[in-house]
Amino acid sequence: MQKVKLNNGVEMPIIGLGVFQVSDLVECERSVSDAIQSGYRLIDTASAYMNEEAVGRAIKKSGVNREELFITTKLWIQDSGYENAKKAFEKSLKRLQLDYLDLYLIHQPYGDIYGSWRAMEELYKEGRIRAIGVSNFYPDRLMDLIVHNDIVPAVNQIENHPFFQQQEAQAFLKIQGVHLQAWSQFAQDSTIFNNELLKSIADKYQKSVAQLILRWLVQRGISVIPKSIKKERIAENFNIFDFEISAEDMETIKTLDTGKTTIFDHHDPAKVKFLGEYRFDI
Repeated sequence: MQKVKLNNGVEMPIIGLGVFQVSDLVECERSVSDAIQSGYRLIDTASAYMNEEAVGRAIKKSGVNREELFITTKLWIQDSGYENAKKAFEKSLKRLQLDYLDLYLIHQPYGDIYGSWRAMEELYKEGRIRAIGVSNFYPDRLMDLIVHNDIVPAVNQIENHPFFQQQEAQAFLKIQGVHLQAWSQFAQDSTIFNNELLKSIADKYQKSVAQLILRWLVQRGISVIPKSIKKERIAENFNIFDFEISAEDMETIKTLDTGKTTIFDHHDPAKVKFLGEYRFDI
């Protein structure tokens, strides 16, 4: 399994299974089990996905040593702040049936992120989290967090796919020593699989468009967490280490970049309001 070394020395698998929008808990447990059987060792969930318990059951039943697994979950906005973050962490850990987390992320750059980060720094120093990071932080918000705190985030999980490549953000993160992990690798848009340019390049390597995209990200040094509930697709997504995309084809894929999100604009006040008011109870 190819791994990336985070800024604190912790090694993280470069590919994992994401379970965003897998709301059926039986389905979620089965997909995590299938992924672990297929060789995945990184599982990415979040309290807001409301499926941590299913992930925990699959982990417990897997028979794989805990030390071999890398488990990520995230802190939602409604639980932001020092005291709330401490409580939310304990709840997530209980639902996952774990003694520690490998990676804990602030899910969105809103609410009392500074109180949350202080709580996470303490949990990290206590050894209860192996690495702490953020998600959906654009460079300005990330820099603000860095300059006002002791620990630099190990990871920033952001939207990244051929239509929104975030090359400048990646360069910025590299300078700061923050690893870029991609979410929505397939743009949450099935039309990406019918893109003629991507299809032609994928055919050249006798791979699917999905495999091409994941390999393209990995070759850029970006870790990936593709979601699927289909056993065959889970296995297919994992099978990306037996080919290499040429430098020419990597450059060609760059031409697809629109420079704009295809999913969620974190700079739109209406979207920020929507996220801030989203509540769940588990």
